[in-house]
Amino acid sequence: MRILITGCNGQLGNEMQLLEKENQQHTYFNTDVAELDITDEEAINRFVTDNEIDGIVNCAAYTAVDKAEENQELCHKLNATAPGLLAKAIEKRGGWMIQISTDYVFDGTNHRPYTEQDSVCPNSTYGRTKLEGEQEVTNGCKRSMIIRTAWLYSTFGNNFVKTMIRLGKEKPELGVIFDQIGTPTYARDLAVAIFAAINQGIVPGIYHFSNEGVISWYDFTKAIHRIAGINTCHVRPLHTSEYPTPAARPHYSVLDKTKIKQTYNIEIPYWETSLAECIALLGTD
Repeated sequence: MRILITGCNGQLGNEMQLLEKENQQHTYFNTDVAELDITDEEAINRFVTDNEIDGIVNCAAYTAVDKAEENQELCHKLNATAPGLLAKAIEKRGGWMIQISTDYVFDGTNHRPYTEQDSVCPNSTYGRTKLEGEQEVTNGCKRSMIIRTAWLYSTFGNNFVKTMIRLGKEKPELGVIFDQIGTPTYARDLAVAIFAAINQGIVPGIYHFSNEGVISWYDFTKAIHRIAGINTCHVRPLHTSEYPTPAARPHYSVLDKTKIKQTYNIEIPYWETSLAECIALLGTD
């Protein structure tokens, strides 16, 4: 198959590129904004047609959650309009599409892991635009998969793990929120799941994916410091109300992964196992 990967310079896009070397039965077109403007319908149609693309994995998104409240138009263009354009372009070729979405489509009032059947109710611009992107892709491409994920990190780009390691080395004390509960996702594990779907065949629908387990941002930070060998920084728990942000975050956004595990017969690693793998790689960079 000939596969277009958008957002190839991001965390997930970079992990996809690493795994392409293990999946050489396909031809890949790795693009970011310099190679393909995904807000330009004509450019998308031309690229997909000229390169005879069979499938698209859209890793591109506007992910600055707080800045999205000020930049709503750009956020909407990248998270809602662009995925719809990609979906329509690949549908013309009878192809498939995988769209990456987010736990922010939920308001976080649940007290049990969210399934794909649970009602969506985003409470931020980021969440609303990502939900609209889901709908655009589902309506635009019959063979489409939506994969919602959460708390993404990797050795690439800027993310929570890297920030906590840096701050842990720089500061004697850190305050981190303890009343927002979820599960981190190592981008490499998500990329492995995406390739499982590609290689086994796209089963259209909505899926949830994160690592296994449940923690708060506070617990996550404590684990990051312990695994990274940082013991000079005191981490104290904060209430969300003590750390106000422009965008609201879900208080509880644990995702139920049963559907993707059963559909593709995959085993998802425990969050701490994957965190240790990532930190080990960061230590060798």
